[in-house]
Amino acid sequence: MGTDIVSQFADSALETVDTCTRTDPDGFEETLSEFVVEPAVGAPLSSDSVSLEGTVVDTDPSVGSLETAETGVSQAGTAIAEYGTISVESRPGGDELVSLYPPRHVAVVERDDIVLDTAAAFDRFETAIKDARENGGPGASRALATGPSATGDMGAIVQGVHGPTEVHIIVVENQ
Repeated sequence: MGTDIVSQFADSALETVDTCTRTDPDGFEETLSEFVVEPAVGAPLSSDSVSLEGTVVDTDPSVGSLETAETGVSQAGTAIAEYGTISVESRPGGDELVSLYPPRHVAVVERDDIVLDTAAAFDRFETAIKDARENGGPGASRALATGPSATGDMGAIVQGVHGPTEVHIIVVENQ
């Protein structure tokens, strides 16, 4: 492969998403602010290097704030470089809700969570489910998303049918 995995992911993602931006932890808040339209809701990030604390993103949204939000911010789990696909995990913080309800989704991907292809992604999913079950949990479900919601069931492709119409990805590369 002649390019690094983050570049491959970004190139693939840009075929379907609005933006895919690379940043480091120090530049995360500034980068995030470029893509958030208020009001914004989010699920707490599981990252050790970045957080939504101190931003305009409400990480404990009510049903009402979820319904009126313009932007939803969530952490993507495993991302697949081959297709520019992200996985949105079902976590107690409401990742699925904040990634699907608002018209704009900002997905935060950590560089170490990008894998080359679907085989590598499914290996990770299998390991995570086994680990969760061994620790007494059912294992989290995951939705795979490649770009904004769309359907072509009735003819032409229609964006935002059952999810966001805009998707922005922020890849956080540790220093």
